Amino acid sequence: MYRNELKSLPAGIARLRELRVLIVANNQLRALPEEIGALRRLKMLDAGHNLIADLPQSFARLTSITDYLYLHDNRLHVLRDSVFENFIHLRYLNLSDNPLRGLPASLGALVKLEELRLENIGLKTLPSFLANLSALDELTLRNNHLASLPNSLEKLHRLRHLDLRGNRFTRIPDVLRTLRKLHKLDLRWNDCRRLPAWLKELSARGCRVLL
Repeated sequence: MYRNELKSLPAGIARLRELRVLIVANNQLRALPEEIGALRRLKMLDAGHNLIADLPQSFARLTSITDYLYLHDNRLHVLRDSVFENFIHLRYLNLSDNPLRGLPASLGALVKLEELRLENIGLKTLPSFLANLSALDELTLRNNHLASLPNSLEKLHRLRHLDLRGNRFTRIPDVLRTLRKLHKLDLRWNDCRRLPAWLKELSARGCRVLL
């Protein structure tokens, strides 16, 4: 159903109870039907590049999604705080290019998440509950309004790739020094005028730093 100019999904989708992969990207969907919650075996959902402004209540029942969840490039303004609380096996989540300006607290429950993409969502601060994402390998925060990072990010012991391009940093946050596994740090398109001496330590550990 990819790129078919669909404006809605039929309620009959609930009958596809064995469905494992659903790709409805690049359409004109303004909503997902409440019946989508019946797809209890769904492992992959791509609903990116649509016009979706809200998620149905039943979305919280899609807890079998493990491989990827794409919701990028939609019109999501607010996500219910509890929306992800049972998605504990999810490994990839993309919420980029939505006018969110905030994140649901249940995002902190995604303890198996390995990649999180939050590009261009209007973030001014990063919530401390992201430090609960202990399996996180890659975090993309490009094109937001961030000027600082919470010290709690030091708990992301497995983080290897961090993209902070296009934010409002004027100094490099000290918490980055504590990320021992960091392999790539991208700080381009910021206004960091003074570089800390410890930045050389990151390079010495094999981290590629882009300024």
